[in-house]
Amino acid sequence: MSLRLTLAAALLAAATGTAAMAQDARRGATLAEPCAQCHGTNGRSQLPDIPSLAGQPADFITIQMILLREGLRNVPAMQPFAVGKSDQDIQDIAAYFATLPPGPPDDRRPLDRALFAAGQALSGPRHCATCHVADYGGRAQIPRVAAQREDYLLHALTQYRDGLRAGPDTQMNGAVQGLSDADLSALAHYLSHKD
Repeated sequence: MSLRLTLAAALLAAATGTAAMAQDARRGATLAEPCAQCHGTNGRSQLPDIPSLAGQPADFITIQMILLREGLRNVPAMQPFAVGKSDQDIQDIAAYFATLPPGPPDDRRPLDRALFAAGQALSGPRHCATCHVADYGGRAQIPRVAAQREDYLLHALTQYRDGLRAGPDTQMNGAVQGLSDADLSALAHYLSHKD
């Protein structure tokens, strides 16, 4: 394992292993003010391909911010916001977003019952609820995908399938391996309509 990956693993362990460190959601709200321009004033994104952060587990946001800060996840638009943030800053921002009530974006497309059913049928054999939990609300380092932006979900699923994105482990890459574009569209539609 390279020194960079070893360092990132240590940072991830430190960030998620220090739950005893007080997280200040009020301070996080102040630090997160610039986030609103893309992720929404209430943490619900209204912009295509930008994820909603409201109700995401704090550990998940913490890990993603550390991956961004350390350059292990490449999202150029996020670099200026992640680089230079202390672990405490990141944990406070994460605590803030975790306190916001989740929900769908205002521009969520209407439910397509056939597409929803196709996505639901795919989710069982892929064991999506095993990690993301039965209501797809996420837990610990696993993201909330229920009521997430459909376009963002499709983008993320496609990146996982095509090997362009990896999380702290490779579970997602394997979970969507071999799925067609139509399958991924159905899964994204299904998850985006899970409230």
